[in-house]
Amino acid sequence: MPLLFLNEISCDTDSDPARAERAMTELARAVLAVVRADRPGTVLVAREPITGLQIAKGQPIGKWSGKNKEMWQRLLLMQSKWPHRVVYPEGEGFYDVEYRHGDRPADGLGAAHLMDGLGVSLPVEPCWDTDQVRVHRQRLVDDADGGGTFETDEVGVRHLSSSTHCETHGPWIRAGVEAVRAGGLGAVRRGADLWEQRAELFPALQFLPRVEQDLRQLPGVWVRPVRDRLAELQEAVAAWDPKERPIEPQWRSDVRTEFESRRRLCWFTDDDGTEQLFDWHSEFLPTPGRMHFRLLHDQRTLRIAYVGRKLGV
Repeated sequence: MPLLFLNEISCDTDSDPARAERAMTELARAVLAVVRADRPGTVLVAREPITGLQIAKGQPIGKWSGKNKEMWQRLLLMQSKWPHRVVYPEGEGFYDVEYRHGDRPADGLGAAHLMDGLGVSLPVEPCWDTDQVRVHRQRLVDDADGGGTFETDEVGVRHLSSSTHCETHGPWIRAGVEAVRAGGLGAVRRGADLWEQRAELFPALQFLPRVEQDLRQLPGVWVRPVRDRLAELQEAVAAWDPKERPIEPQWRSDVRTEFESRRRLCWFTDDDGTEQLFDWHSEFLPTPGRMHFRLLHDQRTLRIAYVGRKLGV
């Protein structure tokens, strides 16, 4: 399901009217190309309603739409949502992370990265003529003392501002569509599917009964990330030989134990009624998603106790 996030930095610029209108036309063609590839799944997300968009200073979108009525009507028929938080997991505001492009806050591009979507921009400046935009991310992360520290890095965001970029991302879009058509793991769209099909999809993993509620109540934006983490755990455990690797499997993604100061949060009632420590965990986007489990070396498996928001926050 392609979530397209409008990059507000590319709008309301000092561009001359003719250039701004050409840019809007090019962007509209690109967005509609994505819609043609995945009509039921494509959603355009913006900070504000697109009907109030200023494509350049003194250039409301109404001036462009009056000259491009057919294209405008097609845009209005597609799904659109605003503001960004309406597609975030329930209760999440991402207040612990900030994205910047150069010296400017980049809310739309940041949301695209958080939600594994596509940033879309008006190509009024050369920097937006690219299929990937680099942005700086600053986020609050845990430290070993149980507190927090700010970490800054640079990340790439899928991006399009023209039909050419849509062709670049075509395989990614089509892969999602084909996965839904084919069924199986790629077709999972609800947390309930993960629970009901766990025996077929993840035969090497075990789940505490309490995880059923976690998965059935899983926000839609977390379904695919959780599915992917479970698939990676399944692959790692299926290939695990505790004699060769007595401590842990060869993980396929970032998996680690919890900091000592947070382990008090990781105790759950196990299948035999005893309290056990499930401090191994895997993260998933959008943060702060966590999946907690413990290793069962004698059974060559792991048992999952929790899937949801980071414990204690």
